[in-house]
Amino acid sequence: MKKYLFIKLIFCVCFLTPAYLLAQITDRPRPAEWKQLVEGARFRDRLLPMPKGKLSSDTWGAKGVLPRYVDNGIEDRTRSYWGGNIILGADKLYHLYVCGWLESSEKGHAEWPHSIVYHTVSNNSIGPFKIKDTIGPGHNPEAFRIKDGRYVIYVIDNYYISNSLNGPWERKKFDFDKRDRPIIEGLSNLTFAQREDGSYLMVCRGGGAWISKTGISSYNQITDRRVYPNVKGEFEDPVIWRDHIQYHLIVNDWLGRIAFYERSKDGINWVTDPGEAYTPGVAVHEDGQVEDWHKFERIKIFQDKYGRAIQANFAVIDTSKADDKASDRHSSKNISVPLNPGVLLTMLNKVQPTAKTKVIQVKIAAEKGFDPQKDIDIKSLRFGASTEVNFGMGSKVLSVQKSGKDLIVNFDAKGNGITSEEFAPKLIGKYLSGKLLYGYTRVPWLSYNEAIISARKPVFSANNNKTDIKVEVENFGQVVSKKSKLEIACTVDNEKRILGIAEVPVLQPYGKTMVQLTADFAFEKGKEYAFSVTVLANNTKVSLFEFKATPSK
Repeated sequence: MKKYLFIKLIFCVCFLTPAYLLAQITDRPRPAEWKQLVEGARFRDRLLPMPKGKLSSDTWGAKGVLPRYVDNGIEDRTRSYWGGNIILGADKLYHLYVCGWLESSEKGHAEWPHSIVYHTVSNNSIGPFKIKDTIGPGHNPEAFRIKDGRYVIYVIDNYYISNSLNGPWERKKFDFDKRDRPIIEGLSNLTFAQREDGSYLMVCRGGGAWISKTGISSYNQITDRRVYPNVKGEFEDPVIWRDHIQYHLIVNDWLGRIAFYERSKDGINWVTDPGEAYTPGVAVHEDGQVEDWHKFERIKIFQDKYGRAIQANFAVIDTSKADDKASDRHSSKNISVPLNPGVLLTMLNKVQPTAKTKVIQVKIAAEKGFDPQKDIDIKSLRFGASTEVNFGMGSKVLSVQKSGKDLIVNFDAKGNGITSEEFAPKLIGKYLSGKLLYGYTRVPWLSYNEAIISARKPVFSANNNKTDIKVEVENFGQVVSKKSKLEIACTVDNEKRILGIAEVPVLQPYGKTMVQLTADFAFEKGKEYAFSVTVLANNTKVSLFEFKATPSK
């Protein structure tokens, strides 16, 4: 079985010519196992050809991006554009909130710190988008709607809020509570996903996970380490979204020009799928022509009613940022690339497959324009854990049966690879047309909405030859927690020493409590120790917070 929960790569920098270094590019060797991936394993495989539009060479751009569809996304000769995502309004218009600056700016692309956020609209998601009005100063916008119906446009260091997609907009600042944890690489390039109860998960540029009860109330940091893949890279531009199955995250290594794709059940704990999420060269026309943009950054996702990703929007530039000068032939824009959304699946087995399980049943739902009873190459289907299916393995089809307009596929359970940790088994196959078919399903035996118990840093008080310890514990989940235990340990003389274990009572969503215990240990004055605070439920670790502190000063 292929293991890639954490892919360990050793990246090397290839020192070539000075011009190459100025282009801010380095070579990232791929793991050998990636050569064994089948079509549909990589997120990149989901990117579809750009719809036909107005093809023109009479515009700015390096040779590699000419001719191109000038009505795709947004571009003009006046401004350079960057970032931005789309919201479909009740007016049936597609609203793209994008930032930009005058192409004639003296600093060229380096004018980006003085970006202006523009409200642009189109009657379709591909474009062309045209400026309707100006929001105000800001860079790297991401727009979303909060539970009370208002709209938020995040920009670095601020956000705008309005009752309407058309404004007026009020500029405000978020409040962040790091909860005694280090903020990784600062709070910029934030990305947001709404949870089931209307609260929001946020991931910052450095990869920390944060939660806000309303989307504009204080954001609380949950993690003390980044949620990104365990590889060496210059990461930025994360984007997260949630569909009806799971959370998704893509993060870009801007120096290596390679992006990674991750999935999660709860938005806190992530698995990394193998293969590139996207790379240069994914802007392809139906006839195979490639718009060879120098860099693809600031990916944003447009979703359907199920939350499935149906379109990616990128900020693209035709040359290195340093070579984009004022009033020259180079610039940047926002482009739209359709995505294969995948099919809708339901796993019908009620319990986790075992060695005795003979058949796994999966229902494939019919949708507008898709008849699973007629459109699928049945023999091509493979189902099971992603670690199997992505490499061409997994369960094979035994038989099929109709269920109304839907199709039930009976798979031989052998080779499914589904473990207790698998939260989204995967289907890969082909349509009869030869195009990629894929999808994910939840598993009936797993709870997808659980408590998220998180502890702050303990407060220590000397008590004769003992130490009193207080720890604030909070539930950032959307459901009531179960009884759990809090274990506090430290390293003494290179050995782990458990200072104490205390009961954590049941906590309501967003509730908190103060846990107290006394350790039969006195800390040496002025000495720094390494600590761990672990929350355990049914003897299973549900959270871990590690830090260093000097308890006695």
